[in-house]
Amino acid sequence: MVEQQRQRIEQEMTKMINELDLEYLRKMQADMHRCAARCCDNRDVSLERVQSCVENCSVKINWAQSYVQGELQQLQNKLQRCVMDCNDDVRVKMGPNPNESEVERFTAIFEKCATKCVDKQIEYVPSLLKRMKTDLSREHQNS
Repeated sequence: MVEQQRQRIEQEMTKMINELDLEYLRKMQADMHRCAARCCDNRDVSLERVQSCVENCSVKINWAQSYVQGELQQLQNKLQRCVMDCNDDVRVKMGPNPNESEVERFTAIFEKCATKCVDKQIEYVPSLLKRMKTDLSREHQNS
């Protein structure tokens, strides 16, 4: 059961990453490479200036990748905290020496709680994706 929930959230996050990649990140990366190529084509400047130019070309894609990674990490952290709360609640209720039927009952309670955590985070994904697209679009337009 817990494995199914893990797969559900991973699938949602993968879909979100793929959508952001196709709509924004790849274009930003391609722009970065074209910019860097122009830097290298300029034979009138020093090596240091070329390197500085190339570094400047990568600022936006580096920001975008860090931004996406940070948002995904926050989503994962919220999910982990929620599941840890489920675990803590069950441990408190279960007591020190549960019998087999109690373990089964509390395992079911934990799984139900963990499923709610996943459901809540999956519910949050569309608004997170919309906000991230807005932020990435804004950053990309500031070219």
